[in-house]
Amino acid sequence: MTAPALNLWTGQTVHVRYTPFERRFAYDLVLIDVDIDRLNEAARASPLFSINRPGLFAFHEADHGPRQKGAALRPWAEDMLSSAGVELDGGAIRLVTFPRHLFYKFAPLSLWYGYGPDGQLRGIIYEVNNTFGEHHCYVAAVSGARDVHAAPKSFHVSPFFDVTGTYRFTLRAPEDKMGVVVESLKDGNRLHMANITARKRPATTGNLLKLALKNPLSTLGVTLGIHWQALQIWRRGAKYRSKPAMPESPATIASGLQMRNPADRRDAA
Repeated sequence: MTAPALNLWTGQTVHVRYTPFERRFAYDLVLIDVDIDRLNEAARASPLFSINRPGLFAFHEADHGPRQKGAALRPWAEDMLSSAGVELDGGAIRLVTFPRHLFYKFAPLSLWYGYGPDGQLRGIIYEVNNTFGEHHCYVAAVSGARDVHAAPKSFHVSPFFDVTGTYRFTLRAPEDKMGVVVESLKDGNRLHMANITARKRPATTGNLLKLALKNPLSTLGVTLGIHWQALQIWRRGAKYRSKPAMPESPATIASGLQMRNPADRRDAA
């Protein structure tokens, strides 16, 4: 059975800082899930959702990938995945991201899931944006329904962490549930953890209307939340670090790791 061109994911993200003090916060989130080869079909899912034009909820191709108006997303994604040794052989690519709500969008993290013709997940692109308008990708081959991989940290996200150490990603292939955990590690210590847990919802007009009424700030709330938490961390004495130069390469390749024991995966969805 062919998956819908557009789905919704509703859930929560949790962030935990472990050093120099512990701080934990969580907020609800709404994500869209689009098949990048079926955008015209996705645009017909609801009058409250549009592609490349204004709407209550929308998806603009220029917000992602090559970030050029009119540029196709699939060749860019295939090139990224190929850099990690992943070939899709024509399989689907689904992009899970924050929607553009009214005229605003900010997506700290977008997930590009690349599938083979058999429907098995083969690769993932973690497309990361910071609040300075910069972006970078971490790319990995995926070996199963649950996968763990790591990459050197190479992109500035928080002014309270320097760009050293390692990211460890724990990924569950999205079906009815989705789970992603990103941990920042340095010298064997976990500095920060962020996770996303969400459930799939059909992208009906009723569901979109309910989401708009329940969370009218939507992605603007994500940006406000980031700055509010940064203020609280700064007030508690966290050291501020100036933004370094962007990495020369647009992508960092992640390597597979052995699955950890269940006790060590307690933060995974």
